Amino acid sequence: MNKLILIFFLLGNYAFAQTPEKTTLEISKKITLEDIYKNNTFRTNAVSGFRSMNDGKSYVSIETNPVSKERSIARRNYSDGKISEELFSESDLVYNDIKLPIGTDFSSDEKKVLIAYQSEPIYRHSTKAFYYVLDLQTKKISPVSDKKEKQMYATFSPDGSKVGFIRDNNLFYTDLSSGEEVQVTYDGKYNQIINGGTDWVYQEEFSFTSAFFWSPDSKQIAFYRFDETEVKEFSMTMFTGLYPTEYKFKYPKAGEKNSIISIHVYTLANKNTSTVDIGPEKDQYIPRVKWTQDSNILSVLRMNRHQNKLEYLLWNEKTQSTNTILTETDPYYIDINDDLTFLKDNKRFLITSEHNGYNHIYLYNIDGKLISQITKGNWEVTKLYGVNEETGNLYFQSTESSPLQRDIYSINLSGNKKEKISLSEGTNSATFSADFSYYILNYSSVNTPPYITLNNSKGIIRVLEDNHTSKKVSEEYGISPREFFNFTTSEGTALNGYMIKPANFKKDTKYPVLMFVYGGPGSQNVVNSWTHNYWFDYLAQNGYLIVCVDNRGTGFRGAEFKKMTYLELGKYETIDQIEAAKWLGEQSYVDKDRIGIWGWSYGGYMASLAITKGADVFKAAIAVAPVTNWRFYDSIYTERYMRTPQENPSGYDNNSPINSAEKLKGSFLLIHGTADDNVHFQNSVMFSEALINANKPFDQAYYPNKNHSINGGNTSLHLYTKMSDFVFNEL
Repeated sequence: MNKLILIFFLLGNYAFAQTPEKTTLEISKKITLEDIYKNNTFRTNAVSGFRSMNDGKSYVSIETNPVSKERSIARRNYSDGKISEELFSESDLVYNDIKLPIGTDFSSDEKKVLIAYQSEPIYRHSTKAFYYVLDLQTKKISPVSDKKEKQMYATFSPDGSKVGFIRDNNLFYTDLSSGEEVQVTYDGKYNQIINGGTDWVYQEEFSFTSAFFWSPDSKQIAFYRFDETEVKEFSMTMFTGLYPTEYKFKYPKAGEKNSIISIHVYTLANKNTSTVDIGPEKDQYIPRVKWTQDSNILSVLRMNRHQNKLEYLLWNEKTQSTNTILTETDPYYIDINDDLTFLKDNKRFLITSEHNGYNHIYLYNIDGKLISQITKGNWEVTKLYGVNEETGNLYFQSTESSPLQRDIYSINLSGNKKEKISLSEGTNSATFSADFSYYILNYSSVNTPPYITLNNSKGIIRVLEDNHTSKKVSEEYGISPREFFNFTTSEGTALNGYMIKPANFKKDTKYPVLMFVYGGPGSQNVVNSWTHNYWFDYLAQNGYLIVCVDNRGTGFRGAEFKKMTYLELGKYETIDQIEAAKWLGEQSYVDKDRIGIWGWSYGGYMASLAITKGADVFKAAIAVAPVTNWRFYDSIYTERYMRTPQENPSGYDNNSPINSAEKLKGSFLLIHGTADDNVHFQNSVMFSEALINANKPFDQAYYPNKNHSINGGNTSLHLYTKMSDFVFNEL
C-alpha cells in the first residue's frame, strides 16, 4: 500500500514554523476553492527536463524559443549554464504527419531518444503507448513496432542497438539496425499469464511495473513470468454507456492466492530461455531482480509471504546455479527499497537495512560477508543517492538533524569523513550528475518555498528556481506558517504535530478544530517543508484550527516506533488520534465540543475508526476512499502488517470500522470513487450497510468512474466544495 503512503503527496505537503513571527494575520485576499482547484493560484514552480549526461559535466534540458515558442532539447554545461549544443527540436519530431511529444529518454550511448506517443494509463502506475526512436545523428524516426497495437515499458538495451517492450502480455524486442521484431515469449494471456510486466499487486506494493532487465552487455534479458490463473478476479462496474460494462482484473486479497512467480533469462544469440532457480516454494515474493556488474550473474531477492525473511540470491548463467549469499530476518516485517548497489569491481555491494533499529548503509563483499556498517546512529538514512567510485565517497539523505528534516551527506566507503553538504535547515533533496561533481539541490523550509540551486563541492553555482512569486502570492493571501508542537500521551509516548491557526487568531477565543490524519505504516505528515494543502488555509481563513499529528506506526523515528502496530493496524493509531483530540480539548483556544477529523485512503480508515471508537471525542468526520475492513485489501500490503485473516482474525475484526458502526454518534461523511481499483468501492458500500443496519444517520457521496485519486475535470472542485460545506454545517 505504498500508494497510501503517497496519497498525502497528492493532497499536498506541509510547511511549518516552530516560532512564527505572528499568529494574527491580516487577510488582504480571501482564498476561494476556485483559486485552489481551478485557477492554480498557489502553484509553485519545479525544474523539469534535467538529465545528466554521461560526461558528468553537462545536462540536457527542455528549452522554449521565446519568439516561436518551439521547444527543443539542448545540452548545457553545468559549470556556466550555457548551451553547448541543440540536440533536437519539436520540428524534428514529425513522423508521417504525426507530431510526436518531446522527451529526454536517451539511450545509454546518448545517440538515440525514445518517444512515447498517445500514452494512456492502465492502472495508477502503468501505461501503454506507441513508441518511436529518434536517431540524433540522422534525425530519422522509426517506430519500435509496425503493429497497430500499443506497447508497454519500452526500454533501450544498454548498447542502444535494441528496444525491448511488452505487448499482449508477451516480451518482444526490436533490432533497430535491421528493424526486425523478435518475439521472446508466446504464452501471455490477459488475466492469466504476464511476461515481462508485473501484476496489479506488485505494481502497487513493490513499486515497479516493467519486469524485464537487459544484461550489461545487452546479450541477455532477464524477465518475470506471473501466472495469475488462480488469483481471483475483482469486478468494477463502469458507468459509461447505455449498458454499464464490467471491468475485471486479478486482485489478490488478504489470505487469498497470489500469482506464482518465475524468473527467466533469454539469450539473444541462440534464442534460448533459461529458468532461474528461485527454490521450490511457490507461495513467495520476488520483490527485486537486478544484474550485477557481471553479465553472467543475476541477483534475485526472495522474500517469504510473511515478508519477515529476505534472501539475496546470485544466479550464474554459465553454471545455471543459484547461491544464497545473504539472509535478513525481522520479528515484524522488512521494507523493500532500491538501494542495492553493486560496485564496479563486482566484488562488493551496498544495501540499506533497519535490522539494528534504524535504516543504515552496509557494505558487503560479493559472497555476502559483511565488510562494514557505513552509517550509524539513532536516525534514518532515507535515500542512498549513489557512489563516486573514483573518490570512494557515497551520498545519502538522512534524518540525522531531526526526524522532521532531511539533509544531504557524503561519507567514504570506510564510514569516515562524513560531511553535511546541505547547509540550510529544512527539507533537502539532491540530484547528482553522472560523476557526482555537480548536484541540483531542492530545498524548502518554513519560510522558503522550493528553492532549487545548482551546486558543486564549493557551494552554489547558480539559482535555478526561487519561487519568489509563489511566496509573494502566499503572503498576499495571508497564508500562515504551520506551527510545530509535541505532547506526551497518557501512555508516555511523545508525538509530533503541527497546527494552522485561524486568521486573526486570539488566544482567548475557542475555535473548532479539524484534524487531518493519514497515519499509515512508515508515512509522515509532520515534516518541515514549504508547500501547502491550501484547503487547510481556506478553512483557517474561515475560523477553523487545523491540526495534524503523526501517530505511532508512522516513520522516521526508528523501527520500533514504526512497527509497534504489527498485527493490530488501526488500534494504536486510533488511540493516539483520540489522545491528540483530548489534548487539544485541554487547550484554552480550542472548543472541545467541536473537534472533527478527516483523512483519505489509510487516513479515511483512521477517520472512520476515530468517529466510531472515539465517538465521545469527535463531533464530525470525513472519510475519503477508506479501507473499512483489511480483509478487502490486497495481500502484499495487508499481510506485511497483519499476516493473513486466517492467522490473525481478531486483528482484522477488532480494528474494522464496519464492526464499530453501532458506536457512531457524530456527523459522518463517507466518500468514494466507484472505479477505485486500489481501495475498492466495496469498502464504503459494506460500511454503509453496517451503518444502516445500526440505524445510524450519515452522509455519503460517490464519484462515478473515478479512481482512488478522485480527480479530473471539475471533480476536485466539487469534492472539496462538498467537504467544505460539511465542515461548515457540522463542525
